[in-house]
Amino acid sequence: MDRIPILKMGHALLVTIQVDMHDQLAMALEEDLTARIAATGARGVLIDISSLEIVDSFIGRMLDSIAAVSRLLDARTVVVGMRPAVAITLVELGLSMPGVNTALNVERGLALIGVSVSGDGEHDAGTEV
Repeated sequence: MDRIPILKMGHALLVTIQVDMHDQLAMALEEDLTARIAATGARGVLIDISSLEIVDSFIGRMLDSIAAVSRLLDARTVVVGMRPAVAITLVELGLSMPGVNTALNVERGLALIGVSVSGDGEHDAGTEV
């Protein structure tokens, strides 16, 4: 089974989804991210979905679940690059994903989780999830 790469940058984990997500791949990503957060002590998770044309209800729930698990492990999740059609679809499906923070691009997403683009990796303790 294919896996989605998880990169470490400072105190954050970066995930760029370049392929259409199927259910098994989404569940594997959740397991892999959980293990990497615990192993690295990451304070943030940035998930770039700009390549995804479609997000169905299962993938939407998985993103919400990843954010919930990350919060329990003291890491903030930010999803970046959401296309307008994907946002509309999620709203139409009734998936507001309250635990998922969003940003327009990677730079803004890293700022939300308190990691500078220069890689010094400080966590912004004053920001609530």
